[in-house]
Amino acid sequence: MKYVFEALNWASSFLKEAGRDENAAELLLRHHLQMSRASMLANLRLVLSDEQLEAFKSDVMKHASGIPVQYLIGYEEFYGRRFYVNEEVLIPRPETEELVEGVLQRTNQYFDGDEPLEVVDVGTGSGAIAITLALENPRYRVRAIDIARESLQIAEKNANELGANVQWLHGDLLEPISSQNNSKKVDILISNPPYIPDADIETLSTIVKDHEPIRALAGGKDGLNFYRRLIKDMVPLLNEKALIAFEIGTGQGQDVKQLIEQTLPTAKIEIISDINGKERMVFAAK
Repeated sequence: MKYVFEALNWASSFLKEAGRDENAAELLLRHHLQMSRASMLANLRLVLSDEQLEAFKSDVMKHASGIPVQYLIGYEEFYGRRFYVNEEVLIPRPETEELVEGVLQRTNQYFDGDEPLEVVDVGTGSGAIAITLALENPRYRVRAIDIARESLQIAEKNANELGANVQWLHGDLLEPISSQNNSKKVDILISNPPYIPDADIETLSTIVKDHEPIRALAGGKDGLNFYRRLIKDMVPLLNEKALIAFEIGTGQGQDVKQLIEQTLPTAKIEIISDINGKERMVFAAK
């Protein structure tokens, strides 16, 4: 096994037999070759160096054992940009791109004019949501919060790499903002909080439950703990006119809607499914 095509065929078959996504073979090989997909496919008969082959085989074995390919190559693509990730942050998912897109669309529909809008991303992790919003709409003045300083370090690194202006705040949910006692009311509150019921954690893929941070996954007995706290604490922080956007788990739409209605009875609330037809987002216009 010395040619690119031989290494690719071996890795694809090995990962398939191990019950992993065989497409990871291509991502890993491209990473070690430092090539685009088009370039790699144009060089299938390129001879791998011994160092490249050994490093590639090692990462294939690691992925087969359960380590996410994104942690091995060090990044994930989100909204057309590359975000650095490691074991301190949840790997950004394509479904969350739909949450971001929903906020961008509703901003144009709900907020007139071109005045700045105060945006807060709660539980920012890698910073994918906050950074994307900051880069996609110049009206946004983005603050992002996380309880883990390790996650904020990753988020700040991503912001510096991508040229995004975001204020990073360390603390538990909305506490860093509520304790500031300033006049900057929130126009847009967005969060992809932990929402998996505790009992369901063990049913997740080993790639997820054994390697991604549990603090970013487990949402309490029914998965709704963080929504309860966010919804309760957000009321005094919201502007008179505000947009709330939550990512949710399958089947949680009505529960989250009811929690919002109890606090904001006049809000217009939407439960939106993702591209796969699963309940994934709740938007509320105050």
